[in-house]
Amino acid sequence: MDIFALLMWPIKWVIEAILVGFHTVITALGGAEGSGLTWVLSIVGLVLVIRSAMIPLTVRQIVSSRKSLEIQPEIQRIQKKYKGKKDQFSREAMQRETMEAYRKAGTNPFASCLPLLIQMPIFLGLVQVLTDANNRKAGVGLLTEELATLFSQSTLFGVVPLHQTMQGGFASGDVWVIITAIVLTAIMCATQFYTQLQIMTKNQTPAMKESPMYKQQRILLYIIPVFLLVSAWLFPLGTMFYWLVSNIYTLVQQLIIINKMPTPGSDAALAREARMARKRQRMGLPPVEGDEAAAETEVEIKTQRQQPKGKGTKSKREGRA
Repeated sequence: MDIFALLMWPIKWVIEAILVGFHTVITALGGAEGSGLTWVLSIVGLVLVIRSAMIPLTVRQIVSSRKSLEIQPEIQRIQKKYKGKKDQFSREAMQRETMEAYRKAGTNPFASCLPLLIQMPIFLGLVQVLTDANNRKAGVGLLTEELATLFSQSTLFGVVPLHQTMQGGFASGDVWVIITAIVLTAIMCATQFYTQLQIMTKNQTPAMKESPMYKQQRILLYIIPVFLLVSAWLFPLGTMFYWLVSNIYTLVQQLIIINKMPTPGSDAALAREARMARKRQRMGLPPVEGDEAAAETEVEIKTQRQQPKGKGTKSKREGRA
């Protein structure tokens, strides 16, 4: 066993235990052992368990990301200070001052990547588990050869084999596989794009939107869906279901965060303050400082969003007439 397989062994064991556990429960409730729907529901259960266990890390990522964006003006000041200086002393001084800025803010450049770094081995472990199952091979734990065979032969609604890929569907001319893969891919891309768009448009302060990190996020907004398209061509449908449910989970999670814990100073935070002000007013409670400003800002934001694009042009034409 090589070092990579040794490192992946406990991850695969846990994945198999959760997957087989849900499969056993769903079967006990009346689901067919070899049904594709039973295995899809087991994959959904796997996603819910893994993502729920990662909620503390997600909260930590949110806090770290906000702090990293907030100190971007200081990071830019340090970079400007040492701009054009190529000697080793200057490079070391710039790195030292940069890390000190992150330390004072209570974060580091890599903290926001932690959930992603943890999810990647889990996803790779799932791919390996499902690949072994497709080949009717027993896993490292509870996934027996019998269960692997059931998975490899399972079909969704009797027409869509879960082990098939979009590439295989086009090669064999299987229309149902092609349609299913395209629908899953479209939903995956849409949920990923909408999630990131909500974060960038509603949960960023004006200062954050001026930072280089924000510009990088705008690029990723369009790159990630392209990556999903390429991946969807190669991955089996069973794996795509995991990715799809994970994306939907992330979308719901982000909507809750934006609604309940928005970034201070962002449009979402101002909208929340306005909602709280209206709630206090309905309850007959006295207003607190900032209620009036929040309400005015919310009206201004809604007005800007609802204003027709051609309104300004029309007014100018009427003025000239």
